[in-house]
Amino acid sequence: MKKLIAASSIALTLLFTSTAVITPAPSASAKEIYATNGSRTVDIAKSYIGRVKYSFGVKNTSKLILDCSSFTQLVFKKNGMSLPWSSKGQASFGTRVPSKSRLAIGDLVMFSVGTPGVINHVGIYVGNGKFISNTKSSGVTITSLNTGYWGSRYITGRHY
Repeated sequence: MKKLIAASSIALTLLFTSTAVITPAPSASAKEIYATNGSRTVDIAKSYIGRVKYSFGVKNTSKLILDCSSFTQLVFKKNGMSLPWSSKGQASFGTRVPSKSRLAIGDLVMFSVGTPGVINHVGIYVGNGKFISNTKSSGVTITSLNTGYWGSRYITGRHY
């Protein structure tokens, strides 16, 4: 009986004298996580400027000979995300962005460069109305989404 009382007394003493207040670590909002991932995706894409050669239908990551969708696939993979290979396939990835004005950094942006309305080019939104993509004419480059060649060819954007 004395042992039980002594053990109970010690347990109560420890409970009240060494109680630590544990508070959960603050968690980042979905928007903060998305912004971080988007910026990281864009930084990875920018690191390939001047290093990638464009070739339609090619996915040679070891020699950096890529088409537009194998470029976005490589960039997203480097950021821990899997994308299908093809601009049409990537157009079904993530969730649809309702308008250009709602694009966020790191979103996929799709274009029609052939048959009107048919997605056949993809890039990554970098912010300020611009996107980065791998093109036949320029390789990996940052271009305006709203003016010039691409201005009238935008089809949709996708959040990941």
